[in-house]
Amino acid sequence: SSQKNFHSFSSHRLDELSKRPRKHFHTSGFQCEIVQFKLADIGEGIKEAEMIEWFVNEGDHITQFQDLCEVQSDKSTVKITSRYDGVIKKRYYELGEFAQVGQTLVDMEIEGEESNEADEEISTEQPTPMEDVIDPPVPSQSSQSVLATPAVRNLAKQYGLNLSDIKVFINKFLIFAGLYLSHIVLLIIFYTDNNSVKLYIICVMSLTTIQSKAMLRSMKSSLNIPHFGYNDEYDLTELVLLRKRIKKEVKHSHGIKLSYMPFIVKAVSVALSKYPILNSQLDSNHENLIYKTNHNIGVAVDTPHGLLLPSVKSVQNMSVLDVANELNRLHEAGLNNKLSPSDIADGTFSLSNIGSIGGTYASPVIFPPQVAIGALGKIQVNMCMCVLPRFDRNGDLLKAHIMCISWSADHRVIEGATMARFSNLLKDFLENPSQLLLH
Repeated sequence: SSQKNFHSFSSHRLDELSKRPRKHFHTSGFQCEIVQFKLADIGEGIKEAEMIEWFVNEGDHITQFQDLCEVQSDKSTVKITSRYDGVIKKRYYELGEFAQVGQTLVDMEIEGEESNEADEEISTEQPTPMEDVIDPPVPSQSSQSVLATPAVRNLAKQYGLNLSDIKVFINKFLIFAGLYLSHIVLLIIFYTDNNSVKLYIICVMSLTTIQSKAMLRSMKSSLNIPHFGYNDEYDLTELVLLRKRIKKEVKHSHGIKLSYMPFIVKAVSVALSKYPILNSQLDSNHENLIYKTNHNIGVAVDTPHGLLLPSVKSVQNMSVLDVANELNRLHEAGLNNKLSPSDIADGTFSLSNIGSIGGTYASPVIFPPQVAIGALGKIQVNMCMCVLPRFDRNGDLLKAHIMCISWSADHRVIEGATMARFSNLLKDFLENPSQLLLH
């Protein structure tokens, strides 16, 4: 009985002690500190970024400059590195969630120096505040009337799909679902009045960050620009022969795959030196025209992640081989979703190489605040029926390589005559590419 009373007293005493404020004594020179690691400003006016990959888990020991995560904005993908040595205590975002600039990504426990004298810290435990949790959109109750598997209902709740929105005009149907990559695949089995069975498959895919934000913002701004178009044909026969003569040597000596694009980009830069207004930008109030010294020529890259527009910086100071090397780097980075914010930023003039896919003419859309853009068509040989024949001075038929370039310019600041003169100068450089050796 006394032993039972002792245990009862001990339990009561421990409960009482546990409710008192706790004291933490530090006799060493270090104490552990929790630091909230926030998403810093990654430039270009970016306000939020999507979490696409974590490199650390809760409880992991990390070192300074170690990669924590990878985030994707509407313009580029960036790896976030640690500024401290420590332990990851908490991750705040799941993959696919968006973090605002300035919000906490992780809690990190790091060691902070103290004085050597023993100190006393008194802390009173408070109830842990509940975190704000935003529930995903929930389908309306009418979805319950649809015959569906539990997996389907979970996916519908997670992605905000209303199963009743699937319009079918038959008596009964049953839906199965699965995830394939980022797609939701719905298999609908129809039961008709005569008990025959029909199958119907629906694929639902959410827009990528680039599709839903970058392109949407650019196209919305472009709607306010009065575009005008100008088209011309360029005889690239001499350029084709020049590239054919030197491409093997360039590959062997410099390890560079030489395409036509470096010649075109360099020629555009030389022509911009004569017509700098095409390398200008309108200010946000549309009151001043800002002339840009550097020719940062953007080249649209078609990637699995969406259309990207990295730019080759300061082309006016580069050789054709320098441009080729940088274009190869940007293309590889774009395909692997590794373009940095600096690769995307500060473009002053843009080119779209639609001809690499097969187009001849296009109506390119200007990327604000730039004032002009060109779309390069495919190179055609005039032996085909779709291209006008070319003749020499004696009237003999020539085999020529013809490329069409479609220009769009902002008619508020660019006159048609200016665009035509620029195009004529560019044509002279491309049809006589040896001139580029002088620049």
